[in-house]
Amino acid sequence: MKKNLLVVSAIILLAACKVSDKKETLGSIDRLDDEINNIIDSDATIEILGDGYEWSEGPVWVQSEKMLLFSDIPNNTIHKWTEEKGVEVYLKPSGYTGQKPSNSGEEGSNGLALDSEGKLLLCQHGDRRIAAMDAPLNEPQATFSTLADTYDGKKFNSPNDLVVRKNGDIFFTDPPYGMPENTPQDLPFQGVYKLSNGNVSLLVDTLTRPNGIAFTPDEKTLIIANSDPEKAIWYAYDVTENDSLVNGRIFHNATEAGKTEPGGADGLKIDQQGNVFATGPGGVWVFNNKGKILGKIKIPGLTANCAFSDDEKTLYLTSDNYLLRLKMRK
Repeated sequence: MKKNLLVVSAIILLAACKVSDKKETLGSIDRLDDEINNIIDSDATIEILGDGYEWSEGPVWVQSEKMLLFSDIPNNTIHKWTEEKGVEVYLKPSGYTGQKPSNSGEEGSNGLALDSEGKLLLCQHGDRRIAAMDAPLNEPQATFSTLADTYDGKKFNSPNDLVVRKNGDIFFTDPPYGMPENTPQDLPFQGVYKLSNGNVSLLVDTLTRPNGIAFTPDEKTLIIANSDPEKAIWYAYDVTENDSLVNGRIFHNATEAGKTEPGGADGLKIDQQGNVFATGPGGVWVFNNKGKILGKIKIPGLTANCAFSDDEKTLYLTSDNYLLRLKMRK
């Protein structure tokens, strides 16, 4: 009898361990078109990997280290997540390296990316520049090289997000969100730029709040999010042979949705099939390569950005105080 009780107790304990290992979930998948079932499995759930951040942003998957890096902008910190250890502090300071308080409230790094050599690139709000970390990915240090901090002799606003083209050129956006209070802009516009071999070229100066930015797989089209609540729009531009952006057009207008759901047109990523995952009102909007909306990854609160795993089967999301994971396909 005692042996049977021990066996039963062991079974109950094992079951309890399995339940406790299961990650808490958040949100849901709104399937608007059957095509989304080819992208996100029917039983896929949104897992909470971490919480307690002030404003999580800028995720990037680092395959060589099997880790995800993401920014907590107000806390001037980059965190890393691994399957083995969960979330840990990776780098601090990450975006403002000055001695005096910046008074911006958003001085940390925002968008993160890897260059063609695997170095970490950062959009640094507080230092108002595009920078590279001067340390190996597995031995991070808060030492940085400035890649670009001015255009036409004038200081950037606060570089926000970036994408690296296959040839190594960096395309980035520059709204004023990270600027210190009562600091006038040196530039009279919010720009979209290209950084190539140390040279900065202005590509677009007509968007009110340029934010997320991504290339289609063939790199012939650039999609840019405008995070202005009055013009919550994703724009598409054709990229010419000399890298001018032409034929600017609305990819999708989410302004009306933004009046009833939290969030705006923010960070976005595009997979190798050309499907667009764009954070917007209510969560992440999923479009196919023709621009047709297939569904939404519904998240309570504000969702800022997302990133794919190397095989594109997993989507990581930074959403307000959360780090989330959606295993889209097995």
